[in-house]
Amino acid sequence: MSYEEYYTWQEDVPGFGKAAQEKLKNCTALVSRVGGLGGPLAFSLAAAGVGRIILAHGGELRPDDLNRQILMTHDGLGKLRHEQATETLRRFNPDIEVESVGENVSEDNAADLVGKADLVFSCAPLFEERLLMNREAMRQGKFFVDGAMCSMEGHVLAVRPGESTCLSCLVKEPPAYWNRRFPVIGAVSAMVAQIAALEGIKLVTGFAEPALDHLIHVDTVAMRMKKVKLLRDPDCPYCSNFAS
Repeated sequence: MSYEEYYTWQEDVPGFGKAAQEKLKNCTALVSRVGGLGGPLAFSLAAAGVGRIILAHGGELRPDDLNRQILMTHDGLGKLRHEQATETLRRFNPDIEVESVGENVSEDNAADLVGKADLVFSCAPLFEERLLMNREAMRQGKFFVDGAMCSMEGHVLAVRPGESTCLSCLVKEPPAYWNRRFPVIGAVSAMVAQIAALEGIKLVTGFAEPALDHLIHVDTVAMRMKKVKLLRDPDCPYCSNFAS
């Protein structure tokens, strides 16, 4: 089967076509991390034909990961998660390139990882990591999508550097109350992941306009989604500097 045959149904989407598909093929996306949110997101990027995907995730698979981390298997317990995720994506779509990094994004590697990408997905559970990725994406002028969830709610923020509200406009520093462990049903994190993937595809291809300057909020108890209007901070040290 040829590359072109894989994406014929996708290219039939109004406004998409072969031009948008070619942009995805030439795109490099960074996803950190590849757990309950980043895993389904990376899978959808591979299905959409994003040409190169960089996965950043440290640590081994634990039993309590398996209710949501769909790129992993029971056979992989105790093994490195980034290697299992890479194997799954390569098996699913052999035409894409996957780079695997066995580290979480940190001050030591953030600039280099973001520098390799055109599109940055922040799927980390910790605000420290998400804010670091946002900072580097704004500094380097890279499209940025932040996805997060807790319990039955989630949100997505898409950012076009220098033009729209970034994560640092909303969150100046990691909140003291936030805990690494939080309640999660895998279906909720996967739903948020798909919204984030679509916003990223819009940013790269331009076939539709992402929800810039809005926070997409999902409440899965009430099955309600809304867009919350945001005001950009003119004194933000990252996106305001980029604009100037």
